[in-house]
Amino acid sequence: MKVAKYLSLVVLFLIAGMSHAQDESETPKREAGHYNNNRFKQLYEEFSTPNVFRTASGAPGPQYYQQQADYVMDIILDDKNTKIYGNETITYTNNSPDVLEFLWVQLDQNVRAKDSKSPLIEPSGATPAQMTGTFVGQYMGAPFDGGFNIEEVKNEKGGDLPYTINQTMMRVEMPSALKPGEKFTFSIKWWYNIPDHTIDRARSGYETFADGNRGYVIAQFYPRMAVYNDVEGWQNSQFWGRDEFALPFGNFEVNITVPADHTLDATGVLLNRKEVFSKEMMNRYEQAKKSYDKPVLIVTQAEAEAASKGFATNTKTWKFKAENVRDYGFATSRRYIWDMMAVKIGNKDVMAVSVYPPEGNPLWEDYSTKVVASTLKTYSRMAFDYPYHKAISVHAKNQGMEYPMICWNYGRPDEDGNYSERTKYGMMSVIIHEVGHNYFPMIVNSDERQWTWMDEGLNTFVQYVAEQDFGEWYPEAIAPNKSYPSRRGPAKNIVDYMAGDQSSLAPIMTKGLNTYNFGANAYSKPATGLNILRETIMGRELFDYAFRIYSQRWMFKHPTPEDFFRTMEDASAVDLDWFWRAWFYTTDFTDIGVKEVKKFYVTSKMNKEVREMMEARGMKESDLPPLVYLVEEGSEDFEESMRTASLEDVKTLQEYIMDNVSAADRAKLKNPKYFYEVIFEKPGGIPMPIIAEYTYSDGTTERITYPAEIWRKNDETAGKVIASEKEITKIVVDPDEETADIDTSNNTWPKRKKLGEFEQFKNDAKGE
Repeated sequence: MKVAKYLSLVVLFLIAGMSHAQDESETPKREAGHYNNNRFKQLYEEFSTPNVFRTASGAPGPQYYQQQADYVMDIILDDKNTKIYGNETITYTNNSPDVLEFLWVQLDQNVRAKDSKSPLIEPSGATPAQMTGTFVGQYMGAPFDGGFNIEEVKNEKGGDLPYTINQTMMRVEMPSALKPGEKFTFSIKWWYNIPDHTIDRARSGYETFADGNRGYVIAQFYPRMAVYNDVEGWQNSQFWGRDEFALPFGNFEVNITVPADHTLDATGVLLNRKEVFSKEMMNRYEQAKKSYDKPVLIVTQAEAEAASKGFATNTKTWKFKAENVRDYGFATSRRYIWDMMAVKIGNKDVMAVSVYPPEGNPLWEDYSTKVVASTLKTYSRMAFDYPYHKAISVHAKNQGMEYPMICWNYGRPDEDGNYSERTKYGMMSVIIHEVGHNYFPMIVNSDERQWTWMDEGLNTFVQYVAEQDFGEWYPEAIAPNKSYPSRRGPAKNIVDYMAGDQSSLAPIMTKGLNTYNFGANAYSKPATGLNILRETIMGRELFDYAFRIYSQRWMFKHPTPEDFFRTMEDASAVDLDWFWRAWFYTTDFTDIGVKEVKKFYVTSKMNKEVREMMEARGMKESDLPPLVYLVEEGSEDFEESMRTASLEDVKTLQEYIMDNVSAADRAKLKNPKYFYEVIFEKPGGIPMPIIAEYTYSDGTTERITYPAEIWRKNDETAGKVIASEKEITKIVVDPDEETADIDTSNNTWPKRKKLGEFEQFKNDAKGE
């Protein structure tokens, strides 16, 4: 019988011996069956069935559709009385295959109406101490009289349309059902009191400066069409103040009337620039269009301060047009400084713009527009070339909010113009984040009301990449010998959250309004997960390609989480269902370590385990072909002479080599002197690659990454046999903290000795 046949029999005997734990005469004990609970099973149970609207690949289907809402608006801002008035005409196009009986319009300002239920859904409790201002505002102040005042809703011919307001949603009744392919035009006349956003914590409102002037950042200011799609029909979930927005794309024509001495910028192309700009402003604007490395001031600080001394009673109308945007916002004040510079994106120039009061300087004049330009470069590389003609960063106290082409950002020096590194980097990061929202969700238009992480998490991930890029493009802005201090992105920064009390954790795949630890859950955890995918699991090349495919497939469309998950796999050939399930659908955590390390020696002498198995079957050693055996150091079969033995002393091995390996191939054979069985353990629920760094006796190191699939058949332990020419002196799992491992006490072999309190105190004092 040939050697291969003998070896096959031996393998079968070994398997039978290891699996046959009880006496053959006993009746086997059988456990109840179970469903497939393997962590690597596919996400068929979680995912909906692909259809003609959304394909199994994650791309839009052949019958994908989305509605369109076009707006023509005349807006008047009353600076004296802090009110805003609007008259808007909406043309709604039904591109769906469904007949619509009514339309839903969002009235987000109603979250601040006197009868708003938003404050009532938040539990409260008595605290031993409270800030006096908070106490006055919470218990002594009169409620702000906010919310829309709807004066009329009319059809195209001027006839009244019935409507019903339910908190932040308004249902508009049409004379007849709107069939597929039809349009319906109606108008709404409205006004509301603008809130002080520094008190009300509104996303839109005004700030009053020391000289009595106000800076306005205005958004969610008009009744906006809700989304109707193939996933859930009307997205008419109420706005309670946290979950943001789901909006259809459309074209906007907006005329905004403000005091004549105001500086204003907004979503869209400014149509009457020569009417609202002075001759000097026009000259500066032309210079800015040719400046790629330094912003050009359109309105200087001296000019803004001079304008602040007067309060014009006459008005000026700024006219804008925006195509294929999902929303609209504007900022206006007589106290605004304004600068711009060009940035090359693809084959066109985009204007990077900043608008800020003197209170923002010198910080804003030095950095804001450069950060905008840098952000556009990174996001265009990671997703797609920025399609709009400008991106505006507006400084507003304690704000961080985004709209197409425009966003509000915090970060202010003290009264003397001094600022800390924390303030500086905080400002830079919020600008990167809010400008980045132009991509997610202003263009890749996910449903923020339902899936907060799809815009905040994806955007926070690219923000991290953009922060690291910024230092490369503008090194003078980063302190010498320092990298950008990103707060979110690196895996180690999410550990404390992942290790938190399970009763206060929620899966990422939870509606934003209902999550605990909103910032960590919607921003940090998904961003960290994507960073782990990019750096540790997939690699940058595969990840970046797939991420661009997702971004480009769904730009100017409405993706779902499944579209993202499926596209990332479709474009990379990496099965990630195990990762999506663990990281997004559960609150599991990562914990991988070294459980045990055994050292073995090779011999021709049969060891105890094989000998007992052969005796149990009535077999003799002569029944088997020549074999090699592994003997564990310190075991019953171990002999001290084995330490100095080499593979050349193993008779059966040398005979096999001489008979079966050519002389040329023998010269290529390795000669390992040490054999180890390393048992890795996984107390945590999330499978992750095992990143093992081996240190050898000569001081050299080797790093091996075992793919996450090593856990596919055993969710608790995984063993690897290491044959080495050098002795292993140390093993460290995840040495660079890439996997968000919450407990590193088991990551090292030999295990670290616990220090006594005095030794720990001394090391802490040394910074060790």
